[in-house]
Amino acid sequence: MQSRMNKALQYIEENLDVEIDEKEIEIITGTSIYHFRRMFSFLAGMTLTAYIRNRKLSNAMFDLLRDDVNVTDTAFKYGYHSVDGFSRAFREWAGFKPSEVKNQQKQRLSLKAFPKLTFQLTIQGGAEMNYRIVEKEAFKIIGVSKQVPIQFKGVNPEIEKLAQSITESQKGKMHQYANLEPGQVINASYHFDEGRMQEEGYLNHMIGVMTNEKGSFEGLDVLEVPAYTWAIFSSQGSFPETMQETWAKIASEWLPSSDYELVKAPEISVVEDYSNLDNVYSEIWMAVRKKK
Repeated sequence: MQSRMNKALQYIEENLDVEIDEKEIEIITGTSIYHFRRMFSFLAGMTLTAYIRNRKLSNAMFDLLRDDVNVTDTAFKYGYHSVDGFSRAFREWAGFKPSEVKNQQKQRLSLKAFPKLTFQLTIQGGAEMNYRIVEKEAFKIIGVSKQVPIQFKGVNPEIEKLAQSITESQKGKMHQYANLEPGQVINASYHFDEGRMQEEGYLNHMIGVMTNEKGSFEGLDVLEVPAYTWAIFSSQGSFPETMQETWAKIASEWLPSSDYELVKAPEISVVEDYSNLDNVYSEIWMAVRKKK
């Protein structure tokens, strides 16, 4: 897996000035582009789109240091549709305009670089991971949802705000319809946005319950989830550190060594009790399928 992921990164490196062919990445890695994108995000702590953008802007920085290269040519070389769009993205990344690179010695600018990544996956022996594989029929998640920024570490303040916004009426309706395991409030992340050239990624996050009931569920958002195979990982310890460490182990240890790959589906987390944050039981649900 490590070798295939690094070959995919090399392919991206060699094609920063043209459109990246996702089918080629699937051929190189032997997995779906969705699986590769999610694995990349888990391991790198950034979206694949953000990485490609940063590599393009880093290369653009070095290109602009050459006397025979101008801002307009550089903008179109790296896939920007306008010089203004390129200049805005470059300034947000570097802290100064691309036109200022030409006079960087006179202005004493501190130039910026973003090196190419290389993955070195180490499968740790002896560290147990508690998980089970479960087949589930189609179900619904009903609750309250919102688009939030992708955040890899710590508690996401936008998700906290979402939780605080849930009314007593909404809580009562969710409790009324919750009839599937785990029978309690869950968190579901879905519609992962790999971001545009000028932005970081976003995702939709829902706080709700699982049900197979039929109804309009007035006042609640509804997310339809098809039948999938689920790998359910359990852990217990300090929150959110232990659960986030489990996410990291899934990406760096379990997925590379298992016969499964990720399926494009909501990623579900369950937290049993928040009363003692030093000892919290949690579960992570990942939709998977056997690798081809």
